[in-house]
Amino acid sequence: LLLLLPLLLVPVALLARWRRGQRTPSVKVLVVAGSGGHTTEILRLLSCLSESYSPRHYVFADSDKMSEAKIRSFEQERAETFPNSQFTLDRIPRSREVRQSWTSSVVTTLYSILYSLPLTYRLKPDVVLCNGPGTCVPVCLSALLLRLLGIKKAIIVYVESICRVETLSLSGKILYYFSDYFIVQWPELKEKYHKSIYLGRIV
Repeated sequence: LLLLLPLLLVPVALLARWRRGQRTPSVKVLVVAGSGGHTTEILRLLSCLSESYSPRHYVFADSDKMSEAKIRSFEQERAETFPNSQFTLDRIPRSREVRQSWTSSVVTTLYSILYSLPLTYRLKPDVVLCNGPGTCVPVCLSALLLRLLGIKKAIIVYVESICRVETLSLSGKILYYFSDYFIVQWPELKEKYHKSIYLGRIV
């Protein structure tokens, strides 16, 4: 986890230059959560971040029934250490259901992107942090579009799930080309994907 901190502190250094008049610059983080292990892993990553990473805007699929409870529990515990900590929760349509056909997945993903774009525009995050759920694809593409339009440059940090040892997830295969930092947790993946950053096991 300590190895990950210098990487995620890059946005802080950039913001410090942009906001020299502020003593404690904050970093707005858009966190994409996913059902099951994805949310557990992403919350473990967030636990090592300082209070400067606030507010944290959580986004998850509207059919996800577990993430909200996990996030609220995590934030409640975090508030004991950082009383001024802030967070929000937002739901978007799921881009792809399990076993959904590829043809229909294109349609639902486009719909999810259209839904994500105004949300990302409103939040204007400094960092987008995700680790593989399908929901992260439309969110990251929306953030990328805002960058291309010159509206807001958000640094996209993708952390591949620990369960991915030899092959990337579908989300990883897509966002490998668009993320600013692509982190893997197994050396086998680093050998195959040279752009990736191998830090060992970080969750």
